[in-house]
Amino acid sequence: MALNTSVANKFKDAFEQKCFRLIIDAYRTSLNEKVIQLDWNENDISSELHRYIKTNLLRIKWKISTNVEANIPKDIQKVKGFADKFPRIDFRLTSIISIYEYEYFFEAKNLKQNDTALKRRYIDTGIDNFVSGKYANGSLVGYLLEGKAEETIGGINRLLEKDKRNTEILIFKNHELFESYYESDHLEIGTLKHLIFDLTSISN
Repeated sequence: MALNTSVANKFKDAFEQKCFRLIIDAYRTSLNEKVIQLDWNENDISSELHRYIKTNLLRIKWKISTNVEANIPKDIQKVKGFADKFPRIDFRLTSIISIYEYEYFFEAKNLKQNDTALKRRYIDTGIDNFVSGKYANGSLVGYLLEGKAEETIGGINRLLEKDKRNTEILIFKNHELFESYYESDHLEIGTLKHLIFDLTSISN
């Protein structure tokens, strides 16, 4: 028997919030652990955050599985580029409720306040991959490695405005789980959500 649409949407929304909680918890753990280095590639950072998601007891309680295309060996030296030696790591969280499987994806991109190329990449291979349908049912995560989140988002918005995409700029929104949360609206997909993980304090 098919789930009522409103009930299905409630399950979906609840699952999304659990996924947000898991990745935000992982980010906060990373700030305490101080393992991540600011010269790491985004796959390196993602692999470290994935490890924290995997060990979060809430993930077990909520019966959420998290998958990567390859497990990262525990004993390798963690220096810049270590994750690129293995198949690509993506955040894919899955939960099965009754006969329904829910999936949620996070696409991560490195960001620096004064690096226009990274901000352009955030648009071209982040935002646009969701808008085009290449990525579905997920959110973007920006790993801020230098500068301030607000100014970095301002730079992304200026690039969107330069592209005549004024209606797609990122807008700050209050979120009960996270303080650096933005949304952008797109004709093709509706609202796209953005989490900005400020990692700059790790070097302190």
